[in-house]
Amino acid sequence: MTPKTFEARCLRFPAATKVVQWEGTSVFKVGGKMFALGGGFAAGYMFKTSDMAYAMLIEHGVARPAPYLARVKWVQLVSNNALPDAELTGYLAQAHALIVAKLTRKSRKALGLD
Repeated sequence: MTPKTFEARCLRFPAATKVVQWEGTSVFKVGGKMFALGGGFAAGYMFKTSDMAYAMLIEHGVARPAPYLARVKWVQLVSNNALPDAELTGYLAQAHALIVAKLTRKSRKALGLD
């Protein structure tokens, strides 16, 4: 998936925003909380995963624990093309949903997510 497509997919999710931080890294957030990162670093895209997806992606050699974020189940793909576009889009949707679920009811309502 190209960086432009990655950005478009991330911004397609409800209430998703993008900020550029940390030396040019595109940080995709919902409710002020990160769900995906792209660009600004040498290797692949990074995103939040479920416990099961975290183990599976690492076990299959598609991803590695994300630097500084592994303890909260984030992965970094071994390359931007490590997964087919449709599959990566599914993982991004899951990442977005995991973060939305952690937002307060009040925040979800304010963002139109409840």
